Amino acid sequence: MTSQTVGTRVHVIDHPLVQHKLTLMRKRETSSSAFRRLASEISGLLAYEVTRHHPLTFVRINTPLKSMSAPLLDGKKLVVISIMRAGTAIADGIIDAIPSARMGHIGLYRDRKTQMTVEYYFKAPRNMSDRTALVVDPMLATGHSAEAAITRVKGTNPRELVFICLIAAPEGVDYLHTYHPDVPIYCAAVDEGLDPSGYIVPGFGDAGDRIFGTK
Repeated sequence: MTSQTVGTRVHVIDHPLVQHKLTLMRKRETSSSAFRRLASEISGLLAYEVTRHHPLTFVRINTPLKSMSAPLLDGKKLVVISIMRAGTAIADGIIDAIPSARMGHIGLYRDRKTQMTVEYYFKAPRNMSDRTALVVDPMLATGHSAEAAITRVKGTNPRELVFICLIAAPEGVDYLHTYHPDVPIYCAAVDEGLDPSGYIVPGFGDAGDRIFGTK
């Protein structure tokens, strides 16, 4: 797995397999079922890079030939926090790669009158202070939802916090790092920017609608 750093805290995973799957997601004719599967597959691959420096613990095991001290990833120290609803597909891919990870959820929506982000649900494991939180969403567009989610998760005092998405817009990266410059972003691509409606260009459309087939 390879990555390149864009700016100071943005890590673009440019592995050929990741980029191949992302291209298939971008195609307009890709079905909802294929889009959902590809989102999960890419997320599992991103998990490898995100956990590259995650601490290991050593335990005694017995192979068919002898006893040895062997490394294990302490998945229980990882918490995947999905920004509902579209973050579910990303979370599923990471959980497939790290089944022992814990899960959390945060529900947000934007009030059309005030344009403020409103939280309607939040649930995370207890004792976050010794856990690494992976906040996930398919897209980092304007950055408002990601900023609100990270602010909420920071209130639980996690040991470390990372944001994971599939594609990002420069505007979203700038907005998020204005408020949370300490949080690294892992993604498969940083696209050109946002259109007047706030969609990432070239992007892959509305991730939630394409994952769930609601449009």
